[in-house]
Amino acid sequence: MKDFYNKLCVLLLEEFLGPIIRRIGNSLLYGTKTIPAICYGTRLPKRKIKEGLSVLIKYGFVTYHKKENTEENTEYTLHQSKIIMIFRYPRYMLFAKTYCGDEGEIMLEEVLKQGFITASEVIMKTYKRIEYAPSKSTQPPSIPNLKDVFELLVKNQFLMRNTSFETMAEDSKKPNYNLPNLDLPAISNALQGKNAELTDSKIYWKVNFDRLTQDLRDQIVISAVTQKFDKNAGELMRQLINLMYLRTASWADTSNPIPYTEIKEEVKKLNYEELEHYLDQYLRLLEEDSTQFIKRVGDSGGGQYSVNMKNAFKQLTWATLEHIVTERFGSKAARIFRLLRYELDVNLEQIQNLAMIPAKEAKFLTYVLSQENYIQTHEMKKSAYSLLPPKSIPYRFCIDLTKIVEMEIEHCYQALYNIMTRREHESASNKRMIEKQLRVQILSANLKEHGATEQQLADIAEMMTPSETEQLEKAQNTIKKLSATESQIDETLFLLTMYFRYH
Repeated sequence: MKDFYNKLCVLLLEEFLGPIIRRIGNSLLYGTKTIPAICYGTRLPKRKIKEGLSVLIKYGFVTYHKKENTEENTEYTLHQSKIIMIFRYPRYMLFAKTYCGDEGEIMLEEVLKQGFITASEVIMKTYKRIEYAPSKSTQPPSIPNLKDVFELLVKNQFLMRNTSFETMAEDSKKPNYNLPNLDLPAISNALQGKNAELTDSKIYWKVNFDRLTQDLRDQIVISAVTQKFDKNAGELMRQLINLMYLRTASWADTSNPIPYTEIKEEVKKLNYEELEHYLDQYLRLLEEDSTQFIKRVGDSGGGQYSVNMKNAFKQLTWATLEHIVTERFGSKAARIFRLLRYELDVNLEQIQNLAMIPAKEAKFLTYVLSQENYIQTHEMKKSAYSLLPPKSIPYRFCIDLTKIVEMEIEHCYQALYNIMTRREHESASNKRMIEKQLRVQILSANLKEHGATEQQLADIAEMMTPSETEQLEKAQNTIKKLSATESQIDETLFLLTMYFRYH
């Protein structure tokens, strides 16, 4: 697993931060190192290494620890799990857009691009982007409005203060969400190019990845309930998770009991008449379902319920693995896999009978699943079959869930690496045409501004031949499909890593 995991991290660093950062990151993949050790491994000048490390530290990909007050004894550590989060940045920005509007999405994107930044700088950068590239969905920029959006991002805990400047180590303190007093006239003057002293010049903000990861986790559970039942059940699950946050730690395996009366009050606020009318039935439906996402834990006050996140991700992991087996080996293999999930420990004859598959086919599918490590084989104790020849000793089959999840995570890393490599190849192969199309678009836009005629614009468009246009469109569609697949694989990867977070 480490091989493709490392390759993927290096590829991400190169794509987003350049080849020098890639070389420094590649050196740090093999353990904590000092600057002289990095110099020796990369053959880069010390100045370049210091610049590269400062960039990696700014984005939180690297932390350092000072043994003494000398740079030769300062050790640098790479955090690969944070690099992999780059795949989730588009979904994180979607959360910001959902809760805080288009301006919130732009602000979160700016903080992700900068690593950490002051509130005044975020507001100014967002103002300029909206001003220079207005869209139908965004209103004309207003500094007071952008200040409110920034405060909403902090209120939703998407952003938090950066408090780890001394060692840049992992934050061990509680997140700080205290808002500074922003000087709006000073921000306005700075935007106009005037000299202005910003009151928050030393107060930096960064993205709260822990909170965004929780939102992603919650979304997966709510989507699973919605797909299995309906949108009312999904909305009920959302309210149960919101109530869970009021009384339980964010990453607890199981929530503290949630009273029925509180659930009823929250549902009333939603104006979901159908859910309010059939609330008892929906609660019973979720409680009695085999997935056991929620559990009834008491009868006082109309009943008490708890949300079981640990079990939820175990069940979702099983469902994902069954789907993978179905896609790779067919429905009959999935039937054997499902049987071994519930029966735990069975022999070949029992598989044939219980799965109702012909003996020859059952034997073949069991062999394939065993070869691909989706099921494990155990030889039965020889004492019970001491008189039988070795070839006749029966075997029993079972599933080691942890091993299979590890294997699928490795497959996800390999698939993501292959997709990124293919996407880079497509971009490099069509680089000339992409650049030509860009030049044509810029030229057309400039001529439009200067009042060019339709004939002149048509002549410019003809600079791209039909065959070039067709080939470029095909390449762009391929790149779009690869990007969409990348996002889907990362969603599976996230679900599987959540299983290990709880188990």
